[in-house]
Amino acid sequence: MPRLPVVSGAEAVKAFQSAGWRVDRQRGSHVVMLKSGHVASLSIPQHKELAPGTLRSLIRIAGLTVEEFVSLL
Repeated sequence: MPRLPVVSGAEAVKAFQSAGWRVDRQRGSHVVMLKSGHVASLSIPQHKELAPGTLRSLIRIAGLTVEEFVSLL
């Protein structure tokens, strides 16, 4: 498995926006992102560091590979 970078929630939101996802709403410390054509949504916690499992799950739900996500950072 490729090595995941250490990113914050805000950095992850910016990277997913570059991939075509848009911020739909924020409730508490979680930003919910949507993308037309996708059934699923992304719920990104706004922490200083995202847990590796959480980040890998978000990348998988978004339909990206780790390499594609890293290039969006």
